[in-house]
Amino acid sequence: MKKIFLLSVMVLALLLSACAPKEEAAGKSMFFIAKVAGIPYFEQNSYPGAQEAADELGYELIINSPDTPDAAKQIELIESAMAQGVSAILVSADDYEALCPTLNAAMDDGIVVVSWDSDTACRQLFQNQASTEMIGRINVMMMCDILGGPDVCEGQVAILSAAATMTNQNSWIEWMMEEWKDPKYSKMEFVGTVYGDDVDQKSYDEALGLFKSYPDLVGIISPTSVGVAASARAVEDEGLQDQIKVTGLGLPNELRAYVKSGTMPQFALWVPLDQAYLSIFMAHALLTGEIKGEEGETFDGGRLGTFTVGADGEVLLGDPQVFDADNIDDFDF
Repeated sequence: MKKIFLLSVMVLALLLSACAPKEEAAGKSMFFIAKVAGIPYFEQNSYPGAQEAADELGYELIINSPDTPDAAKQIELIESAMAQGVSAILVSADDYEALCPTLNAAMDDGIVVVSWDSDTACRQLFQNQASTEMIGRINVMMMCDILGGPDVCEGQVAILSAAATMTNQNSWIEWMMEEWKDPKYSKMEFVGTVYGDDVDQKSYDEALGLFKSYPDLVGIISPTSVGVAASARAVEDEGLQDQIKVTGLGLPNELRAYVKSGTMPQFALWVPLDQAYLSIFMAHALLTGEIKGEEGETFDGGRLGTFTVGADGEVLLGDPQVFDADNIDDFDF
């Protein structure tokens, strides 16, 4: 009889444990905001990933992003979400500092704040795609590899970034410049950075401007899914694919044709769906008290496994994946 009783208690405990996440999330909502609306990276990858995690945990998820990459517009949307009584705000910031008065007010009101994709100076945790240093360095490594490899790569190379205020691109570019200092890149000349503001047409026009400003240009590095696709399209439209090569960060489904044509022999990225999914679990861990956001703490990341909070509240998704002609057809996102 005692064994039956103990077994019943154990089964009940397991059932309660299985229900716990959704019970803890019942009646609570999260606000998920990207840098800009209308970009496949966010619309087709980040939003579904965040929704998957929210559904799994039982949260209502409110998704809204500005129509242009503008910190002032992000602030308006965040303030609206706060007025709706959300429990957590997950933001990919258009500006590192500008959102702070609003986000600090949110945290003062007990709202959990997590940044993802592009960091802000005021949050509890930051979901970083991969090491900022590695992302920056690998962009330069790829371009050099495309141009012949270390000590051989040569010619004029430009960077086409998103907006000048975007934290993630700026941080990656800083590490690109560090990598570029290595003597093995001495023949590969950095000529400058232009900004397409993560708008397709503007990015395309900026690429055309680079062709005119630097007739001897041999490469464009674009650490943005919008810019890298627009740059490759501009190269092919102008018939310059034998002279100018493109690399950077982008989506396999958008860049597959450019890889196969040779315009973009390789590029890198992580899985953006997983990035957004993990950010929801980070906010959940803070809301439930599973973690406080301190370095060394571990928490459950759902189907992605267990993660550890790093220095300054940073949680890394993993290493970036390099895509080329040998593996591009193995990926579908």
